[in-house]
Amino acid sequence: MEHIVIYPLTAERNADYLDFFDNRAFTDNNPNGPCYCTSPNQDQATIRKMVSEFPIFGVKETLRKYAVDMLGRGIIQGYLAYDRTQAIGWCNAADMDSYAGFVPPFAKEHICGKTVSIVCFEIAPEYRGKGIASALIEHVCCDAKAKGYAAAEGYAKLTGSVFDYQGSVRLYQKAGFVEVARKDGIAIMRKMLSL
Repeated sequence: MEHIVIYPLTAERNADYLDFFDNRAFTDNNPNGPCYCTSPNQDQATIRKMVSEFPIFGVKETLRKYAVDMLGRGIIQGYLAYDRTQAIGWCNAADMDSYAGFVPPFAKEHICGKTVSIVCFEIAPEYRGKGIASALIEHVCCDAKAKGYAAAEGYAKLTGSVFDYQGSVRLYQKAGFVEVARKDGIAIMRKMLSL
């Protein structure tokens, strides 16, 4: 991990984001792929419209088209992990309110102030198990604290598998998060970001 660096997604890094999802994400036939991490920031009507285009343009091509549009409008937010100059990991993280249809509804019942939500990860297969997701979480928390957020949250599925894109309970526990509630097979994992 000595050459791993993490940067927030910016317009200047959009090409790296696309290159990661074009060429390194889900190359192990992970059932979550293909994906360009668009759904967390889309409403249900947009998702339905996008899915209706799959048979016309192809799944990956349609997802990429929507991602390009969303990147151009600054809608997708998160962090890219790099090995030197190549993006090898992604974490979708932003203000909880930017994920209207993606954050579990019961999370709003347990709100504790201004919160950053971590909603998904994808790490290139050859980099998994090397601490990249943990480094991404740490970076999210540091940035959120600097921006005055009260907490960071992740939403871990309790029926974990190697293909879970939300992160596991254990991953969040290692980063100092604690479980604050669970419902419908999801645990809200939270870290308070004291100033």
